[in-house]
Amino acid sequence: MFFALFASFAVNFLMLEIENLHAGYSETVLHDVSLQVRAGEIAGVIGPNGCGKSTLLRCVIGALKPTQGRVLVGGDDVFAMSSRSRAQRVALLPQHSEIDTSLLVREAVALGRTPYLSAYGALTSHDENVVNDAMRAAQIDDFASRRLDELSGGERQRVGLARALAQATPILLLDEPTSNLDIRYQHELLHLVKQLARRDNLAVVVVLHQINLAAAVCDHLLLLSPQGRVLESGAPAKVMTPANLEDAYEMPLRVVAHPRHGRPQAQADWDFESVGGV
Repeated sequence: MFFALFASFAVNFLMLEIENLHAGYSETVLHDVSLQVRAGEIAGVIGPNGCGKSTLLRCVIGALKPTQGRVLVGGDDVFAMSSRSRAQRVALLPQHSEIDTSLLVREAVALGRTPYLSAYGALTSHDENVVNDAMRAAQIDDFASRRLDELSGGERQRVGLARALAQATPILLLDEPTSNLDIRYQHELLHLVKQLARRDNLAVVVVLHQINLAAAVCDHLLLLSPQGRVLESGAPAKVMTPANLEDAYEMPLRVVAHPRHGRPQAQADWDFESVGGV
């Protein structure tokens, strides 16, 4: 399997380092953001709209150069690499896929092998095996010959995940992978991601709006303020406090322990019947 490539990375090997990052477009969005992610870990990035969560991922894949700070992948500076080398080290499942929906599932997943193809662009037998492994890992091999426009939203997300896995990278980024999915597919997709992270020593960074899902699945959370600064970073229990969440989301939130797994879960302290809601 292509996942054997990462067997040399021991669990807890530091794969991704984001150091004192300042980044943005016409104006700075992220201010002095740092994060470390080790092999086998899932780090969740949470915070309100516009705080720079997706901007952070764009810096990691090398699509946006920070004004200050560094992004290191396995100790190497992302911006000192060629685009081909970056794509062999970091894969991204974007929030909105731009893949042609007339493609067959297998064709869409095979696009993940693009960073490894020769000038002729033909898949080798190794590439075919990697594609097969990625489809099995994402549990979509049963509909490999169907077209994307015939699939449900949850099935398409699995195809996107398989395409990212086909890049065979030690680092996997997911930008709002549960958007537009119902509750069953949200849990199934994140459960699958967690299994793959553990089994294959992937360092995973996932951006989520659903903070309770993030607290349930992630080993580490990075909470950003509306101004793009780090409010708190660490284990979910450290990050998910009423004070931290109110600072981030500017509304009162209670935090309780989930009755099954004990992880913190936020509840809106909101009354829809009262004036002003609180």
